[in-house]
Amino acid sequence: MLRRLKTVSMMLFLMGLSTGAAFATSAAGVDDVKVTQQSETATGVVKDAFGEVVGASVVVKGTTNGVVTDFEGKFSLDNVKKGDILEISFVGYKTQEVKWNGTPLNILLAEDTEMLEEVVVVGYGTQKKTNLTGSVSMVDSEVLESRPVQNVQQALQGVVPGLNMSVTTGGGALDAGMSMNIRGAGTVGDGSTASPLVLIDGIEGDMNTVNPNDIASISVLKDAASASIYGARAAFGVILITTKGGNKEKVSVNYTGNVRFSSVTDLPEMLNSYDFARYFNAAAANAGQSPVFDSYTLDMIQKYMSGQIDYGCEDKNGDGKWDYYTTSYGNTDWFEEVYKDYAVSHEHNLSISGGSEKLTYRVSGSFLDQNGLINFGEDKFKRYTIDAKISAKLADWVTLNYSTKWTRSDYDRPSYMTGLFFHNIARRWPTCPVYDPNGYLLEGMELIQMKEGGVQTEQKNYYTQQVGLVFEPIKDWHINVEGSMRTYNQNQHYAVLPVYSHDINGNPILHSWDGGASYAPGQSRVYDYRYTEDYFTTNIYSDYSKTINDHYFKVMAGFNAELFKTNDIWGQGDALKDAGIPYLDMASDRLRTGGGANHTSIAGFFARINYSWKDRYMIELNGRYDGSSRFVGDKRWGFFPSTSLGWNVAREDFWQNWEWGAENISTLKLRASWGQLGNTATKSWYPFYLTQSTGNANSGWLIGGKKVNIASMPGIVSQALTWETIETWNIGLDLNMFNNRLNLGFDWFTRYTYDMVGPAPDLPNALGTSVPKINNADMKSVGWELELGWRDRIGEVGYGAKLVLSDAQQTVTRFPNETMSIGQYYNGRKIGEIWGYTSAGIAQSQQEMDAWIANNNPSWGGNWAAGDLMYKDLNGDGKVNQGASVVGDSGDYQIIGNNTPRYNFGLNLDANWKGFDFSMFWQGTLKRDYWLSGPYFWGASGGMWQSAAFAEHMDFWRPEGHELGANYDAYFPRASFDGSKNQQVSTGYLQDASYIRLKNIQLGYTLPAAWTQKAGMSSVRIYVSADNLLTISDISGMFDPEALGGDWGDGKLYPLQKTISVGLNVNF
Repeated sequence: MLRRLKTVSMMLFLMGLSTGAAFATSAAGVDDVKVTQQSETATGVVKDAFGEVVGASVVVKGTTNGVVTDFEGKFSLDNVKKGDILEISFVGYKTQEVKWNGTPLNILLAEDTEMLEEVVVVGYGTQKKTNLTGSVSMVDSEVLESRPVQNVQQALQGVVPGLNMSVTTGGGALDAGMSMNIRGAGTVGDGSTASPLVLIDGIEGDMNTVNPNDIASISVLKDAASASIYGARAAFGVILITTKGGNKEKVSVNYTGNVRFSSVTDLPEMLNSYDFARYFNAAAANAGQSPVFDSYTLDMIQKYMSGQIDYGCEDKNGDGKWDYYTTSYGNTDWFEEVYKDYAVSHEHNLSISGGSEKLTYRVSGSFLDQNGLINFGEDKFKRYTIDAKISAKLADWVTLNYSTKWTRSDYDRPSYMTGLFFHNIARRWPTCPVYDPNGYLLEGMELIQMKEGGVQTEQKNYYTQQVGLVFEPIKDWHINVEGSMRTYNQNQHYAVLPVYSHDINGNPILHSWDGGASYAPGQSRVYDYRYTEDYFTTNIYSDYSKTINDHYFKVMAGFNAELFKTNDIWGQGDALKDAGIPYLDMASDRLRTGGGANHTSIAGFFARINYSWKDRYMIELNGRYDGSSRFVGDKRWGFFPSTSLGWNVAREDFWQNWEWGAENISTLKLRASWGQLGNTATKSWYPFYLTQSTGNANSGWLIGGKKVNIASMPGIVSQALTWETIETWNIGLDLNMFNNRLNLGFDWFTRYTYDMVGPAPDLPNALGTSVPKINNADMKSVGWELELGWRDRIGEVGYGAKLVLSDAQQTVTRFPNETMSIGQYYNGRKIGEIWGYTSAGIAQSQQEMDAWIANNNPSWGGNWAAGDLMYKDLNGDGKVNQGASVVGDSGDYQIIGNNTPRYNFGLNLDANWKGFDFSMFWQGTLKRDYWLSGPYFWGASGGMWQSAAFAEHMDFWRPEGHELGANYDAYFPRASFDGSKNQQVSTGYLQDASYIRLKNIQLGYTLPAAWTQKAGMSSVRIYVSADNLLTISDISGMFDPEALGGDWGDGKLYPLQKTISVGLNVNF
């Protein structure tokens, strides 16, 4: 029955609300056409089963000539020729096409039931969306194709409620992926991971190897009931990626391409040299040290900045080498030097598809050429993909499906581009120039190593072959036999080459590649690594469906087996005979090799039963019996069941008798589910044999004046180790209103993770070896997810909005911490807790500080003075400390925040009008606390050589008479190289790391069909797109709230990029 709300639609029409887009599917056919001659003006009325349709669009096909129906459903459209095709459309109805022959039209629109019949990909099959009882979210191809992103993870961020993507320590590096989970942290077990299972056309893989333009749909299975059919691999959810296949229509060719211009989203603002020097001198004075820069150097810095001198360094020591750091006077912003202003990249995709009733096919290829932002050395990433699918109907009862995929990526970067390099950027003082007066790169700034110290190359190849047969011996009985193979090869090579600086006469000087930490001056090295991964899977399953009166049954059962084999080999050598040929066979010293192999396998039997009555009551039962080679003895096999129920209240007779509800609410479905799953994503705690490690001259004692070779006792294998078990409860609501204009989905869940691997028990040292770990920890997760969408049309303007919002928190419910020490997990501890002191402000005088010391007696620090931070004595014992550092006796140390990202959201707004389309996508986290540490935040921190100085750091406390002027209302306490006492975790400097980011904004235009068809093209769209243009956050301006963690500390990683793209999409 048609559902509509004429009053709401007309109000929106009169308001001219137009902030999104609407879509319609073509379907020929017109009922009840009456003819009366009328010249050059097409007239008529548009109705549905209930009467006139207000605001329906009537357009001459292939043009922008169109009108909308009035209050009585009537329209009058000028400039229409006899024989023109009119398109009549309205949200929630099938679009109709009718040829105008000069007579008034009486159009009867039919409800578009495609949404009600929408099919969702689930484990080993599909289901109607209206009959789903588990928690499943779906993403269609339009979402993935609409943005020119580097990989699929970037396209999915913020799109699915409960699917959380976060930047890793790789930051925005060209090959970096994102950390991913469904419904938050799933386990804290030692060696366990809670990443979702990713299946690409049914075979496990890396989603970032798939070209986003090849994807037809993505289903995210979030609760145990929907994921349990995949057993132990799916403990924390499943992401099902289905790629595009052929079609039974005529041959179609599609090309998409774009050019991108990328720049850094956010960087700290470095101080100029003069302010930097005065800041460092102040930090030294407050630490009781001599000035870092003398008056002569300060004067020379000012002369250089004013243009009075054109050299930033000289040979003051008279040793023939350039001086830098404390005795140089350049003015360099090292962030601006290290990173390019922008980098240009381009991408191209081409696909061909077609077929007939007997055979369909699709072949596609893509190429991405991406340039990085590093200004010194090569920083390039290339990706190639080929995807081919063919489906042949060998007989009426058997179909053959075959697909092949190939993905290759090449990444070239400087060997020196490690986490340490990003750590050191801010440690390069602005007083150091980039180039010496002779034009050579200055020693010690690490740019020589980046440019000339060797290149690291990494090539990855993924090959996938899949073949399957589908038998249908009788109607609705299907037997599927599938075999798949994936091979992954990784080849990595890097070289450490001799690096040279130059003396004042321009003569080259050899120096150490890493400042003497591991390499002597002139030392070279080459390293090669080869890794191969073979993955085989077999699926045999059968399903049968039957409808008896209003009762629908579907049963499915099958078998799955997987084998995973890896091997690797590496070689390394020093002292290259020729640095211009950096390969292993040119190494002449310290040649070493190594390698290994690993095999794991899993097998499982599974079954599912679905039942529904009149699409009103639904039930689903799942069971899987899994065996894993990761476990031994009677722990190897486990059974994991699930069940789910659904009730579509809107299908009840009493609901249909309620006029308003029957007309306006088509779906009101209540869902509930429960299930258990095991987790095999753990360390290999279960070896089949023990090894005894040996060493070369590795003893801790001398015999005969020499170290001797020793061997270590092997560990003990625990026979008690078993599966982590994940139990999930889920309740949900699905609501469709106003002829499916409004869609709402809500889920609330509780997830328990039992028997996580925790610390080993304490046993006497007389055991003689390490104590095995055991299953001794549990955790509970609670959260909810909301998905809300509206789509409508006001005349010629279509618009839509979609909001996804989710939240989850995790609490440890069992952990072997009898003392309840706050330094580790304990029963009742929430994941992400931040413990700290309560700030009492900055002491404005020595008298105020002395009084605070007398009354609070802090347990750390010394030489407290005006300008230092004070902390509150919360328990009133006259001391500020952590007490016994246990729950219940933590002194003044309390929970002050939590760094778990909460209220993760995505908001998409879109609109279209006469060929133009516009969209904007916002993504972010609405609540997150974060403690920033180290020199990037504090400036002076960890001594002179570890400290940094950015513009924000100048807002430090200063008394009257200070050369930089008094600053009593400062944000930072006084700058000091021994200021760790002011940098204790505390409320005063706890950061609000929540953010809202304009992830994408896009404007496109589709050329009129009348133009493109003359050129043999069915459609042409051009667009301009921008990513990461705007970020709103209260976190310190020195940090990107989305890219905080680095290998060497907060903010010390490859920056994220904002990107402007210009693109073209052509269909033939």
